[in-house]
Amino acid sequence: MEWRNWSGSQRCVPARTLNPRTRAEIQRAVVEGPVRVAGAGHSFSGGVLTEGTLLRLDALDRVLAVDGERVRVEAGIRLHALSRELLARGLAMPNLGDIDVQSLAGALSTGTHGTGARLPILPAQVESVELVLADGSERVLDAGEELSAARVSLGALGVVVAVTLRCVPAFRLHGVDAPLPLDDVLATLQRRADEHDHFEFWTFPHSDVALTRTNDRTDEPPRGPGRVRAWASDILLDNYALYAVSRAARAFPRAIPRLNRFASGAASSRERVDWSHAVFASPRLVRFEEMEYSVPRERAAEAVDAVKAILERHPVSFPIELRFVRGDDALLSPAHGRDSAYLAIHLFQGMEYEAPFREVEALLSADFEGRPHWGKRSFLGAAELAPRYPGWDAFQRVRRELDPEGRFNNPWIRDVLG
Repeated sequence: MEWRNWSGSQRCVPARTLNPRTRAEIQRAVVEGPVRVAGAGHSFSGGVLTEGTLLRLDALDRVLAVDGERVRVEAGIRLHALSRELLARGLAMPNLGDIDVQSLAGALSTGTHGTGARLPILPAQVESVELVLADGSERVLDAGEELSAARVSLGALGVVVAVTLRCVPAFRLHGVDAPLPLDDVLATLQRRADEHDHFEFWTFPHSDVALTRTNDRTDEPPRGPGRVRAWASDILLDNYALYAVSRAARAFPRAIPRLNRFASGAASSRERVDWSHAVFASPRLVRFEEMEYSVPRERAAEAVDAVKAILERHPVSFPIELRFVRGDDALLSPAHGRDSAYLAIHLFQGMEYEAPFREVEALLSADFEGRPHWGKRSFLGAAELAPRYPGWDAFQRVRRELDPEGRFNNPWIRDVLG
């Protein structure tokens, strides 16, 4: 059976696809040949692709134990299901991205992040990782170099079967979306990131508007638009209208500057209070291709200006997105050792993405100390990536110890890790 990712741009035909329900089944599959693991398919990289065995861990989706704010949970659970399970126990993830359909292991292994200048990426919450190794044995990584490697592992160390997360008491967020002049937002960017628990914005090429989003903790009771108004905002405007504009842009690329300014002008202010996971996540029905880069936080405004100038030379109808994270110590984290801003660019499905992506990557790599998000598009190989990560050699030591024969390699792993 063919496997394909969410955008349809990554595809493979594995020799076999297995849906194990137990660790014993995973152990048998691993010792029989090359293995890769697929989550929900929301990565744009080639991390899943294999001609060997493809494992789907959807059946491993249980919360195994709760000890105060420490939660041991199986790897295949989807983030939206995990959030519901945590809320039922009075807990929450301290931060989440804006998509919650990924598998937990997939989100962690690729370095998924949300936004919040005082909050690190999701893998920083991991206190232990349970792996099935290449010889079929199990190992718990819970300290030192091994844990720092396993937090963002790219699936190169073994099959993640469970993790222990450090969670927080459940909390509500007051979310405000507001269009503001882009120049004003860039001029006050660092202050805005510091003043809010979570701050981000989008801006379209050819537009002078920033679509800002702030989420701050609150004790207020849930409130917001009714179900009809929420559907009109989240589905009708954010998805169906964007799809219509994107189709028009693909058919008439010369109209993109006007279409982008129209889309920016149509944005309106919104406000709501809800449990954190409900505010963090948004439905994403319009398919696209994405590249995302981490740059030093202090250079965020400069990077947005430079990337926007590049994209305005190409037919790009999707916005640039900017988010913030605190530095961490995961060896392959794009935010390793530095407070960072993540800058993402997108191309509508079916539009040519390689030329603008390559130009943006060349700029951010050469001039901004950029590090690519492991779950997004990138054209860099191991020789170019290694100097960007202070923990590169340490990760490779762990990799050689846990998978000496390359049982978990595929062409993408060999390209990006060597």
